[in-house]
Amino acid sequence: MKLYSNPDRVMWESLSGRSGVGSAEVAELVRTIIDQVRRDGDRALRDFTARFDGGVPQEFALSTIERDAQAALVSDELSAAVDVAIANISAFHMTQLQEERAVETTPGVVCFRKKIPIERVAVYVPGGSAPLFSTLLMLVIPAKLAGVREIVLATPGGKTGAVPPVIALCAQRLGIDEIYLMGGAQAIAALAYGTESIPKVDKICGPGNQFVTEAKVQVSSEGIPIDMPAGPSEALVIADSGANPRYVAADLLAQAEHGVDSQAVLVTTDSGMVRLVEEEIAIQLEGLPRKNIAEQVMSRAIAVVLPTVADAVAFSNVYAPEHLLLSVKDPERYIPLVQNAGSVFLGYFAAESLGDYASGTNHVLPTNRFATGLSGVSVDSFVKKVTFQKVDRRGLQALGPTVVEMARAEGLEAHAQAVVVRMEDTNGL
Repeated sequence: MKLYSNPDRVMWESLSGRSGVGSAEVAELVRTIIDQVRRDGDRALRDFTARFDGGVPQEFALSTIERDAQAALVSDELSAAVDVAIANISAFHMTQLQEERAVETTPGVVCFRKKIPIERVAVYVPGGSAPLFSTLLMLVIPAKLAGVREIVLATPGGKTGAVPPVIALCAQRLGIDEIYLMGGAQAIAALAYGTESIPKVDKICGPGNQFVTEAKVQVSSEGIPIDMPAGPSEALVIADSGANPRYVAADLLAQAEHGVDSQAVLVTTDSGMVRLVEEEIAIQLEGLPRKNIAEQVMSRAIAVVLPTVADAVAFSNVYAPEHLLLSVKDPERYIPLVQNAGSVFLGYFAAESLGDYASGTNHVLPTNRFATGLSGVSVDSFVKKVTFQKVDRRGLQALGPTVVEMARAEGLEAHAQAVVVRMEDTNGL
């Protein structure tokens, strides 16, 4: 890791850049893919799938019979683990269902807000070398709780053109029948605009690599709602002198193995911690099946030494990580200082992997510094919050003069008249 010892605060901004994310080359390629899928539909979708995945499924749509056949291949042990995760994720997200109360802002004027489920939502689940079935749980459970009527799953079929058994199991458990074996920017384009075989959706949710993320950003600029730009994965670990280097190294590698464009950052108050963590990384790398990927990420990783944990949290707020691990003594002390992070893990034993799978919190989180203004996926990601106001004659007479005065001050006489004609109409209902 490249070491920065007590860098001046003016350097923090440059240290918070993401390597390999949002490049002009990626943006141009994604724009080409989207334009061709939008123009040529299934033909372009097949061409890009063959090019990037190395194979094309016979049909993009997966039948429930095929889904159930694949699901049956999952071991009892993994099936039981999925059930635990479903229970915990459901329990956490159930707390987000409270209804808001109506408020009488002025006598005769009642305002309230109603949550209306989005009708048709696509959930994108990354696949390829690491089929992220946990992401399916993180997206579908809150969507179901929100009341979404149609949930569409898109996930790469890879070279074999088949859905991984555990993704099939999760889809089966959660009642997802509409499944398309497609991935990458071409899948986002198909979902956004529709093709001959794939109906368009109302919103696209889910993480992905830099190409998927860029595609989501581009279609959102044309009025296709998305949850957020989510991906590539990143983690920032704050470690004090009491942190276990073995744990810290494991957390960094857990993010590094996601993909070559993942981001890993160590911030510590103990300069000796950097060497100890690097030694552990070297040891643990040797046992990883995805060593080549993790090694590339760690070759770009940085380590920052700062005087205090408070300084480290301040640096993290500038970096705005997807995952923030407070591997420090009494981590609760620093909660008030945290401003920008997707999800925070408190204490030496809070492995980031717990949140990835089964603690209950959502792991679809803002990346690339979008945590400065965006939140992770929740039940709210799958509803529209529509405001209502009910006004009777008493409310009109009480509030009307205020609105007339404000409208005329802005030079909008028609706005004022919309109120005045009602106030002057003594024969109105």
